Amino acid sequence: MKKIFIAFVGLLTLTISAQAQKKSGAIQFESTIDPAATMAATGMQISDEMRARMPKAVKTNFELLFTATNASYMPVEETEDSNGGGGGGGMGRMMMRFGGAGGAREYYYSFAEQKLVEVFDMSDTTYVMQSKLAVANPPQMAMRPQNNAPTTSGNTTTISAVQFMPGPPTLEVVKTDETKKIIGLNCNKVIVKSIRKAKVLGEDKDVIDETAVWYTNDLGFNFSPDPNFWTEGTVLAIENKGKTTVAKGIEYRNVSTKDVTAPKKATPITADEYKTKMETMMKRFTG
Repeated sequence: MKKIFIAFVGLLTLTISAQAQKKSGAIQFESTIDPAATMAATGMQISDEMRARMPKAVKTNFELLFTATNASYMPVEETEDSNGGGGGGGMGRMMMRFGGAGGAREYYYSFAEQKLVEVFDMSDTTYVMQSKLAVANPPQMAMRPQNNAPTTSGNTTTISAVQFMPGPPTLEVVKTDETKKIIGLNCNKVIVKSIRKAKVLGEDKDVIDETAVWYTNDLGFNFSPDPNFWTEGTVLAIENKGKTTVAKGIEYRNVSTKDVTAPKKATPITADEYKTKMETMMKRFTG
C-alpha cells in the first residue's frame, strides 16, 4: 500500500510539473516579405529598374518567449533575402527599419494588465512606446513620392492607373468557419479587409486588400506578431499578398523573467512623436 501511495505521489508530481512547464516556453516565427508588393500596397510608385534590384523575398526569424504572466517577441537573427547573403543587404535593413516583418523592434506583453510596449533603437537611442493589440491602421507616414505622382525611368514616365484618395483605409473584420492546425495547435481564421477609396482608370472604386489572421485559444494568452492584426487569442499566422508571418515550432521550457521584461533604461516616446521622427527620416531617405 505504501509503495502504491509513493507511486501515486510521484505521478501526481510529474503531472503538475508538466502542466506548469506548459505555462512557459518559446515559439519560433518566420516572416517573409515581398518588398515590391509591400511598397505597392502602400500606393508607392516603383519603377521597373527599382523592382529589378529588389529581392523577391526577405526572410526574418523571430521568437516569442512566454511565461504564465508575460511574453516578449523579437528578431533572433539577421535578415536573409532571395539575392543571397546574410543581412539582407540594404533592402533587408530598410524593410526591418521601416516596419517590415514587424520592424527591428521588441515587443513586451503583460497578460494581467493587457499592457503592450514596443522597444526599438532609432538614431542611437533606445525608445519605449505604449501600444495595444487591436485591428488598426499603422501610423500614416507622409512618404514621398506620393502614390499619385508619376515616376520616371530613363525617358519613360509612368502614371499609375490607381490613384488612392487621401485618408486611412477602412477596416472590416470577417469571421470564418475555417480551421487548421499550426504547430499542433487548433487555429481559427478571421479576415481583415482594408478598404481604400481610389480612382481606377478615372472611375471611383474601392480597392480591397485582405489579410488572413489565424489564432488559437489553446495557449491561454493574447498575442500577435503584428499588434495591428489581432482579434483574440494567440495569433500564430498572418497571411497577406506582400507579407506572411507564421509560427514554425514551439518548445515548452522554463523562461527567465528577465527575458520577458522590458528594459527599464529606455526613453519614452509617444506614437505622435514616433510618427514625426519617422517622417523626418523618410524625407532624408527619399531626398
